[in-house]
Amino acid sequence: MIPAEAGRPSLADTAGADARTARKPRLAVVGATGAVGTVLLGILSERADIWGEIRLIASPRSAGRKLTVRGEQVEVVALSEEAFDGIDVAMFDVPDEVSAQWAPVAVSKGAVVVDNSGAFRLDPDVPLVVPEVNAHAARVRPRGIIANPTCTTASMIVAMGALHAEYGLSELIVSSYQAVSAEGRAGVDTLRAQLSAVCGTELGATPGDIRRAVGDTLGPFPAPIALNVVPWAGSLQEDGWSSEELKVRHESRKILGLPELPVTATCVRVPVLTAHSMAVHARFENEVTVGGAHEILAAAPGVVLCDAPADGEFPTPSDVVGTDPTWVGRVRRSMDDPRVLQLFVCGDNLRKGAALNTVQIGELVAAELWG
Repeated sequence: MIPAEAGRPSLADTAGADARTARKPRLAVVGATGAVGTVLLGILSERADIWGEIRLIASPRSAGRKLTVRGEQVEVVALSEEAFDGIDVAMFDVPDEVSAQWAPVAVSKGAVVVDNSGAFRLDPDVPLVVPEVNAHAARVRPRGIIANPTCTTASMIVAMGALHAEYGLSELIVSSYQAVSAEGRAGVDTLRAQLSAVCGTELGATPGDIRRAVGDTLGPFPAPIALNVVPWAGSLQEDGWSSEELKVRHESRKILGLPELPVTATCVRVPVLTAHSMAVHARFENEVTVGGAHEILAAAPGVVLCDAPADGEFPTPSDVVGTDPTWVGRVRRSMDDPRVLQLFVCGDNLRKGAALNTVQIGELVAAELWG
């Protein structure tokens, strides 16, 4: 016969749980001085104050700087094992190789890691999470790490997840128009420098004149970005695909739980500072209507429907930059297939595309463990 007390938490376990819930979770932001890290600190200051200590971590060259978070000046500490002492959740926004080395260290020190790099996104033991679509996945994290998708996928999938839940997505074709801030400060500086070089001129009327004018200021782009579009983002992969295009394919499948979903992406850089745009061709298992899609999108968390083209109302990067939602407009049903929707999506690649989604995942973990 099983004793009455069997299966119940011990007094020690109960005391430990009480001690944990009596305090707010401690947060570390790794890569706090970077472009996304700066936005992340601003978002932490805007949202509900659920965190206790917020520890700012960066490379040794940034140690000692002071940054403002929640209205307080906080000194940046150098990345080290000791920097994770007592930390409950660690948000990483650093290069892939840095995350690959240090995220497991943070986990070994007792933290749950939310990683914004590409180091773990396709690891089968690491959930890839967009809270509006698959928040449940964040609870199963065998390695103690939760991955954040790339900025293109993150904004688009909020809308596609809502439509998939109603109609059943069967194919996805995406053309992205990606802002230069996805390349960090170098991308922004390059665009500004090139705009200065061409502003007030007649350039753009003959082949190669812009390339000659900007000279060696190509920065991270393979061609001029001012007065131009560049059909390339990422690194070269097999059969001519770019790494950015394959990320959209693999990440969409993983987030939606559709491992065989046909996904094709073409990624293009455009002369926009911040906010990605995507033209989406989505085929569903069931017949769709524009009215039905409007109802779904208008009610979907994290989505704003902006679709009145007769009045000139549709999302553009310059209108959505600095905002949190995914904005959707130009919703049309295909003239050739009643199961196909065409739509245009915009989202701030530094907010929902990176920092905001990271913060939202961290809040899921905090609610689970300290709620």
